[in-house]
Amino acid sequence: MEQNLTIEQIQDFKGKYPKQLWSLFMVEMWERFCFYGMRGVLTFFMVDQLFLKDDAASLQYGAIQAFVYAFTFIGGIFADKVLGFKKSLFFGGVVMILGNLLIAFSPQTMFYYGIAFSIIGTGFFKPNISSMVGELYHEKDPRRDAGYGMFYAGINIGGLFGGALCIYLGKYHSWSLCFLAAAIVMILGLITFLYTKKNLGPIGNSPLLELPAQKRKIREIAVYAGSVLSIPLIFIMVKNTSYTDYFMYTIGAVAIGYFIFELIKLGEISLQKKLFAAFIFIFCYFLFMAIFEQSGGSLSLFAKDNLKSSLLFFQIDPNIVNNSSNTFFVIVFSPLAGLLWLWLANKKIEPNTIIKFGIGFLFLAASFFIFYYTRFFVDENGKTSLNIFTLAYLVTTLGELCLGPIGMSIITKLSPKKLFGMMMGLWFLASAFGQLAAGKLGAEMSKSNTGSSLLSKLQSYTDGYYQLAIYALIAGVGLIVLSPFVKKLMQEVK
Repeated sequence: MEQNLTIEQIQDFKGKYPKQLWSLFMVEMWERFCFYGMRGVLTFFMVDQLFLKDDAASLQYGAIQAFVYAFTFIGGIFADKVLGFKKSLFFGGVVMILGNLLIAFSPQTMFYYGIAFSIIGTGFFKPNISSMVGELYHEKDPRRDAGYGMFYAGINIGGLFGGALCIYLGKYHSWSLCFLAAAIVMILGLITFLYTKKNLGPIGNSPLLELPAQKRKIREIAVYAGSVLSIPLIFIMVKNTSYTDYFMYTIGAVAIGYFIFELIKLGEISLQKKLFAAFIFIFCYFLFMAIFEQSGGSLSLFAKDNLKSSLLFFQIDPNIVNNSSNTFFVIVFSPLAGLLWLWLANKKIEPNTIIKFGIGFLFLAASFFIFYYTRFFVDENGKTSLNIFTLAYLVTTLGELCLGPIGMSIITKLSPKKLFGMMMGLWFLASAFGQLAAGKLGAEMSKSNTGSSLLSKLQSYTDGYYQLAIYALIAGVGLIVLSPFVKKLMQEVK
């Protein structure tokens, strides 16, 4: 029997976490398995199976990832205005499954078609779970950060297994099996959602419930049809990365214009200041992702050719380490980071969110200095230490933990409830531009390699990592210096 829970009953939960968090955690875990599994094989597959050169694969990777995250912005708006989070999520999941099944059927010939489906599907799926987590809490509930922290760990359990399993199946068994595994786990995610969505009460229902059912249905069908009809267009744009640039710059200008329109429409100066502060966090996230997202691009190609396969006392494929070490370290250190912030808060010395972002960039800078440092452990074959490479990922993860989990939470705290979907969309759009920039930065690294040996490849890539370390260091110091100004904009929000 359907439980007609009210929003008040859901938000009036005892203990640390609302029970609905666990089902959303499971659904997102399976989706992240699918997403990280796909992301981890993209550049490797394009170089190994589609015979693209490293720089072309990096640009293609940036384009695909940019589209995935750009469509979360569009999907977030349609969920806000037409479908509601529940229908949006179900539609997105079905389209993602179809995309993976297409590629599994014939990886080399159907790759770009399947990717076009996956882009649309992820766009409708991804922003909505995060928004629903925010709605489980009262606006002033201090437990919200802990909820997002736990949710973030769930995302990464899926990422850990997806990142390891898909590249393993592709490299050592078959690429069809790799993409089929991604489809199967997505089916598990959708089944979980269908069985547990009744516990969400009114959260995620259609925003058009006051309209007559017929009118509502027409608008919903228009969204579904428009999405499916845009798939051939996405296919063309992903294959030709110069089209991606035009699309991204257009959507970027439209998104900022729409944000400014909503900002002015708020009318109240204190709300406007908070929303502007949220935008600053979103811009910082873009900068962070441009550097951090080398993991799926240049670092994946670096792992493919330039790393030995011994990690401590084990023999392990370097691409499995590249795909899974970040998520493994998030799972291990995420609870510890949460406890550290709580301990500092009890001592009244917890840094504010903007300082945490600054610290995140300093860790990111340190990690890319370590990636650069791998050049000092290289042998005559151009292969270097997997141990040093993995240490760099540990430091990267500590940086990510300073802003990843709290980033989503601070956006929902600073935004009026009616703009949650748009602001979550902007958060993912910042990631889209970060992915695009990451692909371009990775392509520049491989272009700077004028030799044909693995040694010259290692030198050009590590030179690039040194440059990225400098950029991250400047950003981190700049943020810490600007923190008093941003704190004023945030007002009472911590």
